[in-house]
Amino acid sequence: MKDDALKLKVKQPPKTSAGVHAVTNALRHLYGKMGPIHATRGLLALNQKGGIDCQSCAWPDPEHRTINEFCENGAKALADEGTKKKIGADFFAEYSVSDLAAFDDYWLNGQGRLTEPLILREGGTHYEPISWEDAIRMVAGKLNSLASADEAVFYTSGRTSNEAAFLYQLFVRQFGTNNLPDCSNMCHESTSVALAESIGLGKATIRLEDFEKTDLVIVVGQNPGTNSPRMLSSLAAAKAAGAKMIAINPLKEVGLTSFVDPNPQHGNVFGVLGLSPAKLADLHLPVRIGGDMAVIKGLMKILLEREQLSRGSVLDQEFITANTVGFDEMAASLDAVEMSDILASSGLSREQLDTAAQMILDARSFITCWAMGVTQHTDAVATIQDIVNLHLLRGAIGRAGAGLCPVRGHSNVQGDRTMGIWEKMTPVFRENLEREFGFAAPSKDGLNTVESIAAMAEGRAKVFFAMGGNFAAASPDTDAVSAALANCDLTVQVITKLNRTALTPGKTSIILPCLGRSEIDIQAGGEQFVSTESTMLNVQMSKGIFEPISEHLRSETWIVCTLAYAVLGGRSTVDWAAMAADYDMIRDAISRVVPGCENYNERIREEGGFYMPNPPRARRFPTAAGKALFTASPLSTVELPPGRLMLTTIRSHDQFNTTIYGLDDRYRGIDGHRRVIFLNRGDIEKYGLKPGQNVDITSHFEGVERHVSGFSVVPYEIPADCAAAYFPEANPLIPLGSVAKRSCTPTSKCVIISVQASKG
Repeated sequence: MKDDALKLKVKQPPKTSAGVHAVTNALRHLYGKMGPIHATRGLLALNQKGGIDCQSCAWPDPEHRTINEFCENGAKALADEGTKKKIGADFFAEYSVSDLAAFDDYWLNGQGRLTEPLILREGGTHYEPISWEDAIRMVAGKLNSLASADEAVFYTSGRTSNEAAFLYQLFVRQFGTNNLPDCSNMCHESTSVALAESIGLGKATIRLEDFEKTDLVIVVGQNPGTNSPRMLSSLAAAKAAGAKMIAINPLKEVGLTSFVDPNPQHGNVFGVLGLSPAKLADLHLPVRIGGDMAVIKGLMKILLEREQLSRGSVLDQEFITANTVGFDEMAASLDAVEMSDILASSGLSREQLDTAAQMILDARSFITCWAMGVTQHTDAVATIQDIVNLHLLRGAIGRAGAGLCPVRGHSNVQGDRTMGIWEKMTPVFRENLEREFGFAAPSKDGLNTVESIAAMAEGRAKVFFAMGGNFAAASPDTDAVSAALANCDLTVQVITKLNRTALTPGKTSIILPCLGRSEIDIQAGGEQFVSTESTMLNVQMSKGIFEPISEHLRSETWIVCTLAYAVLGGRSTVDWAAMAADYDMIRDAISRVVPGCENYNERIREEGGFYMPNPPRARRFPTAAGKALFTASPLSTVELPPGRLMLTTIRSHDQFNTTIYGLDDRYRGIDGHRRVIFLNRGDIEKYGLKPGQNVDITSHFEGVERHVSGFSVVPYEIPADCAAAYFPEANPLIPLGSVAKRSCTPTSKCVIISVQASKG
């Protein structure tokens, strides 16, 4: 680790995001991994109508698309999947599992695509090839030997297509369990819970075109420059149309301040060269980590104060009366909160809040966007419901340029939930599923991600099956998760590349390599396509264009169908072989089961696809009360003991989720080393540390300490008593038992830590 720290280079962060550097970096990845011909073909199809839906974020595509509808990170994702490098029997004969586990995630990802099914037998040291027939037979045999279906856990990542996800949940429920944890449990579950209660829909209420019709965009707990770069074009379009922007974030991210559009068809060549950057945030509120709720409550409290001075001039009384319930209770709860407590919790001044409140008052319509910086806190659900409260006060929902915009991370994480990937079921979905396939679905709720880890650790779950993802690296409390997986009799992964979870095996471990989204999918019924859903409810097709890198790869859909038939046999009412042969049959079933997906096959073939129903967009709120709900909650505050800091985990610009593309975090001036901790200069001096110094970090939760070592101190513009570090390197610090109330989302953005000079 010390040797790695010597490679660290800290530079001055750039003043603008994207631009020429984004173009050149994207081309370096593409041409280096795919070659110019393949790379060009891929880019011309990426995010185009009828082309490849980007493997990266879930930001929607515009109606009118240019030839370059991709961002730097989307290009990296395409190159990462389309790499010419591959690993097979010789590679795994050379490297044992323990050998591979010693390498970092960047090296592992860089070895290339998996090319054939693999097995690590109980007591073995190396993965070795296994035929598809034998692999499927072993998995089916183990599943059928369980005393209860609830002894198996079936995880899903956001990469899985709608078609594969629908069949996956159908197979699992016919097998007899609702144990369907997914990556939503770890990211936007807080959003789903909060919005479902408040407005009756756990998704965005806007469409992409609303950004060009709004007067104000508020971005809370999100860094779009790194996590959703295509969003920057929408923010720039909003600014060009006259909108203002408020950024509420502990770190002053360059992606929130200035943007150079690298696509000349969105602007002009001078923009690409960085000669005419678009200024984004007009106001940056450097909130203390954990202070987002205080900011929103402070803004609402100011609005209510001004309404009392001039009734009818601030609140949309007509909207509140006609469309909401619970206003009086919410207003009373705000009245009980002292402004001094709000300022202390947020770390902001009254003047800063007054300025932001005035920007809201000056805006007839405004959009609020948020992501993990809001959802992964203890009181995340209540914070998101306060965001809803703020919009309801101004009637800023269900009209042009106004609404709620949770920004989902992975490409089809929202579609997977729509298709039934959830440890629970709505009554309508259950009724439709049972009627369509003639079986009784399990009635007991299944295990979410955190509960699944506990079940594996305690021996209650004996099989872990993952449809994509990198569970061991993505989950909190890395050591606990590793031990839980090792306690399983069998772990199975459907993946494209080697990852940390494959090196954290159960007693027996099987890898089933699948097609990437960019690869041609030929089944018995001919060439197939799949579909996905964006963060703004647009459903569209995705069709691969490249020959598979190996003849031994299988599609996710084929894998699900083949396994389901092997496990269920005559017990199933589904013609799994027919579904695997022709994905139109899957979509016909989806159209009869999933509300809003009627006539799926016809509508998915329309240019650009179709939109799922969005009642709040039309000011219809399908809650229990039939109206939008104001929610009252106390102010959430975090008291830091002496000598403690509040840590948030973040991504670098050279990664997507747990996939590490490189060691360069260009927008924060970091290169060559990922084990860094960003600290306020005052805190560095306060604790007797020095820039570049090697430190150990300890997290503290309910009397238990967790440790990581070999991190380098980097001074950064971050509030006092706050710290930031990259995941998955910092994930061992996140307590498994620290979760958001009511959503059970791990609190990766509010970890109490202490920092000491390394002893070694």
